[in-house]
Amino acid sequence: MDRIWSTELVQHVGERVRLAGWLHRLRKLSSVCFLVLRDSKGLAQIVIDDPDSIIQLEQFYHESVLIVEGLVVAEPQAPGGIEIHHPVFELLAQPSEPPPIDLFRPRLKAHLPTILDHASLTLRHPYHRALFRLASASMAGFRAALGALGFVEIQTPKIISSASESGANVFALDYFGRTAYLAQSPQLYKQIMVGVFERVFEVGPVFRAEPHATTRHLNEYVSLDLEMGFIRDHHEVMAVLTQVLTTMINTIQTEAADVLAVLNVALPQVPEKIPCVFFSDAQDMLSKATGEDVRGEPDLAPAHEIWLGQWALREYGSDFLFVEGYPMSKRPFYTHPNPSRPTYSNSFDLLFRGLELVTGGQRLHLYDDYLAVLAAKRMESEPLAGYLEAFKYGMPPHGGCAIGLERWVAQLVGAQNVRETTLFPRDLHRLTP
Repeated sequence: MDRIWSTELVQHVGERVRLAGWLHRLRKLSSVCFLVLRDSKGLAQIVIDDPDSIIQLEQFYHESVLIVEGLVVAEPQAPGGIEIHHPVFELLAQPSEPPPIDLFRPRLKAHLPTILDHASLTLRHPYHRALFRLASASMAGFRAALGALGFVEIQTPKIISSASESGANVFALDYFGRTAYLAQSPQLYKQIMVGVFERVFEVGPVFRAEPHATTRHLNEYVSLDLEMGFIRDHHEVMAVLTQVLTTMINTIQTEAADVLAVLNVALPQVPEKIPCVFFSDAQDMLSKATGEDVRGEPDLAPAHEIWLGQWALREYGSDFLFVEGYPMSKRPFYTHPNPSRPTYSNSFDLLFRGLELVTGGQRLHLYDDYLAVLAAKRMESEPLAGYLEAFKYGMPPHGGCAIGLERWVAQLVGAQNVRETTLFPRDLHRLTP
């Protein structure tokens, strides 16, 4: 008899089936016992009325690994309207001690540090497991959208020779006696690859050695990157990003509809054209609304992003808002300036429900422009020689952006801390498990 998933039981009413999973919960009543078996798809209720079987099962700890064969019966009062009768059990693995946290509760009764300390166990909980099904469907949608638009998936090095990519701190490491660094992003490599494939994307980890301890930052996270050539300006990147987000939402709806119910999530609608505000105009609005003069500041504070998110929802009914034209002083050296307002950039951030989710823009593409910028910033060109070679031999106008996966999922589900939606988070204080 082949094993089936718990979610397939409704298709087998009146048949004997074989299930496998973990002992999620055992409830004993006066003359009957209810065992809830958990597999990676869901839960199944099993009714035990044989006294010897009940005595045997009472010796098992929660999270014991079992095979169960039994008769599928329609029972309106059972969860899902289905349960298993006349079961036969086989024990595959018994925990060496009772689990420190009860996984059968609707939400875990523990603080986040405790949940993270015991991640190998707590990730099994249906709610926490569902978060990463959501992440998986999001990545599938990202890949599907870009594949349909002719992008090629690439994988770039995570050990790099130069720390000159941006102003962010980097993790240094010993590379056979030489100093190397963990990559802050695939930015330089994905630009090089525009000269090969024109349109590329990557899903992979990035590393930021910034000593922060906020609820929105991590030192390692998953970045969904894209880069595309032969663009007029950054607005073409914004248009592609809008298509990508739409496909990600649609993929979640088709591939992970079951977890939306578990998480109690209402997915946002992506407007056909996401509203957009210029950076200096956003500062004017903020100054007038809050009484705080923020004009001249090089970036938006988190509180300002929240205000702008609320404004976009109120004025446009949109959970998304583009802010374009950040000052060149705040953007990396490869950023293309706005031709008509050169102190501002052809770059953007996408705010999702009041939080920066995406940063992107148009890049410089002329070799002489790079030499001029590096000289003006007093940056050495030698560490970037391999990168600059791509521009020496001709590169088209291009641009791209990157989505932070963990932030995306956290905003979708309304998590208070991005660590809730991160597999084994790495931050200022956490290096295990």
